[in-house]
Amino acid sequence: MTRNRIIKPILLTLAVAVFFSSCARGNPHHSGKATELSYGFTTEPSTFDPLNPANTADGRSILFNVFEGLVKPDSSGSLLPCIAESWEIGQDGLVYDFTLRENVFFHDGSTVSSADVKFSLDTAVTAGLNGLSIIKETEIINDNRVRITLKSPDPEFLPYLTIAVVKAGNNEREKNITGTGPFFIESYSIQQNLVLRKFSNYWQKDLPYLEKVTIVFFANNDSLMLAFRGGSIDAASITGSMAAQLDRGNFDIITNYSASVQLMALNNAAPPFNDVRVRRAVNHAVDAQGIINAAFFGVGEPSASPIIPGLTHFYDDSIQYQYDPSIARQLLAQAGFSDELKLSLEITVPSNYTQHVDTAQVIVNQLAGCGIDASIKLVDWATWLSDVYRGRNYQATVVSLDSHIISPRGFLGRYRTGNSGNFMNFSSAEFDRIYEAVLAETDEAQRVRLYRQAQRVIVSEAAGVYIQDILYYKAFRGGAFDGVLNYPLYTIDFAAIYGKQKN
Repeated sequence: MTRNRIIKPILLTLAVAVFFSSCARGNPHHSGKATELSYGFTTEPSTFDPLNPANTADGRSILFNVFEGLVKPDSSGSLLPCIAESWEIGQDGLVYDFTLRENVFFHDGSTVSSADVKFSLDTAVTAGLNGLSIIKETEIINDNRVRITLKSPDPEFLPYLTIAVVKAGNNEREKNITGTGPFFIESYSIQQNLVLRKFSNYWQKDLPYLEKVTIVFFANNDSLMLAFRGGSIDAASITGSMAAQLDRGNFDIITNYSASVQLMALNNAAPPFNDVRVRRAVNHAVDAQGIINAAFFGVGEPSASPIIPGLTHFYDDSIQYQYDPSIARQLLAQAGFSDELKLSLEITVPSNYTQHVDTAQVIVNQLAGCGIDASIKLVDWATWLSDVYRGRNYQATVVSLDSHIISPRGFLGRYRTGNSGNFMNFSSAEFDRIYEAVLAETDEAQRVRLYRQAQRVIVSEAAGVYIQDILYYKAFRGGAFDGVLNYPLYTIDFAAIYGKQKN
């Protein structure tokens, strides 16, 4: 299966972006009838604070509709002006001067100013959000102009400014959820639903089309599908196995890649995976295409790298672990394991992600063929975040890792030694050196070369077992909605969706 790949070099993307007037998603000619949408989710946001680095991909996909940054990505992968209407880059890439768009309002009716931008960026830097530690200072020039000075030039800095702008002084962001996006959060009932309401003072006057979006939370995919087929929700993001259960005559099914890397992450600091031979053995024992065939109806794009294949310009798959049980057994023998002393491991999986549970089950069977005893430990999402992501108390886990920016950095930054998101406990002096070099490199070709080198180190050191960029589906009641956009980021743009004219 072919896919639309992200092939634009970052510098070209940014150069083109400044000529656009807004972050519009398009204005289709339609006479929509449905003004409300109910959308099914199996996970709830872990935080409503967009400046909290613990935010999950599902959480960011919802908050994409509530908060905005100085710039915003569109569905093609370009960065468009958003809260900032224009900018200039000077002093050899050290200084960014932004002019803010007039009459951009927060959901409480107040106007966005430079003070809000400064507060947001200062807070994000303190919180340790990726890519922003390079900021030396954010200054207020006047009410609608702000200057960002970097410690050193960074040709890929602009994508990080998709970070949300919040109100200055708002230190209670979990309670005071005030953004500038096309929707505001009207209500939230834990384990039930979250209601997004159209923001009538949104600066982009033709958006959103819908008056209300109700995100309904389900305990698992079975209950979600029961509600979907029964008509109590209008739409949902689903997996291939779920899509196969739907009658295509009654549902509109739209395919899109997750723009995330599914992997079996290994705890590099804990036995037995503190031995690189064991990590490499497990890589040779897992067949990515076999997983796709068994758990995803043969549809997916295998990935041999910690970044998605869609970043074609940067993606490097020159190092691949071929599925070979004999090599796996040889490496295990070198590490001291045998048929008498088998390698045993536990794979911790968040139970609400059916696609990861299905993947883990296939992996268990594949590992058994190489003399490895593996078991699955199912946990809820809150426990996974606490024990695996933050506590790092696990051996292996199956999960997908996304990027909040359209750059290899969003995928690779977490592998730096000591990074707060490095729950794999991967540590490589060579990778750290290469990554630091790419941060300072201004030549496009050299940055591509360094990014590819960085991927090769991670794969060679077998930080994890890289599987695929999962093919997902968005499903809607047949003939009811249109305007669905796919992004090179994991997100749902509810502002672009509209109700179709009924016959």
